[in-house]
Amino acid sequence: MGRRLLPLFFLVAFGAGLAACGGGSQGGGAAGGGASSEGPAAGGEKTILVVGSDAAYAPFEYVNEKGEIVGWDIDLIHKLGELGGFQVEIRNLPWDSLFQEVKNGGVDAAISAITITDDRKLTYDFSDPYYVAHQLVLVPEDSPIQTLEDLKTKARYVGVQNATTGHIVAQNLLGKTSPKIKAYESTPLAIQDMLGGNTDAVIADNAVVIEYVKNNPKAKLRYFDDPSFEKEYYGIMVKKGNAEVLDRINAALKKAKEEGVIREIFGADVE
Repeated sequence: MGRRLLPLFFLVAFGAGLAACGGGSQGGGAAGGGASSEGPAAGGEKTILVVGSDAAYAPFEYVNEKGEIVGWDIDLIHKLGELGGFQVEIRNLPWDSLFQEVKNGGVDAAISAITITDDRKLTYDFSDPYYVAHQLVLVPEDSPIQTLEDLKTKARYVGVQNATTGHIVAQNLLGKTSPKIKAYESTPLAIQDMLGGNTDAVIADNAVVIEYVKNNPKAKLRYFDDPSFEKEYYGIMVKKGNAEVLDRINAALKKAKEEGVIREIFGADVE
């Protein structure tokens, strides 16, 4: 098959991820308050890139039972380091803080299943795409909700991760300030609250939803698609104007695509 499915310890990742949020780090280099400035490589380029990730989004990034930050995105960024001649230090940051840290230069880049959008490109630069995603709606198996229209008429509350494309889908469907939308710090939190009966559905990225359902059969959940859900492309985010870091990442990403690394990690090439 070529695809390396990582074990999903969702409940462990959820708990450990929350414990680690807000400054934990994983990988080479010393942790600190800003991006690493150790040893520039030939031509003045840095040998260590500090990369932020919200490690609460399995299978892309999560904290395993050993307390390690792992996942498809983490595999990719380390492989890009190998191909691009730089070391990677992973810093675990909450989703909202991730964007601010990139903007302020606290980290050199961020990889965290981040969809490239026109709005985000006004503030940040993005690498070439490395993954194609789309939204799905997750509901309890016995839920009467079958369509997006049902979310309007039958759902009390719909859970999303704050400031994500799932959040945008919910706002477009229900209204930007709809009281029916409940935004959470992470998708695992949104799913857990639905399992507790506090919401009726969760809108999230397809890989996360599919893997959760597959690995948690006792939760008795199902999901559905909708033709209105557009393709989304994930990219690695860097500070606006940081051409040095962006060029190094893109050069390594080009090699990764040519060598089949993307297909090996994610199960498919970028369309």
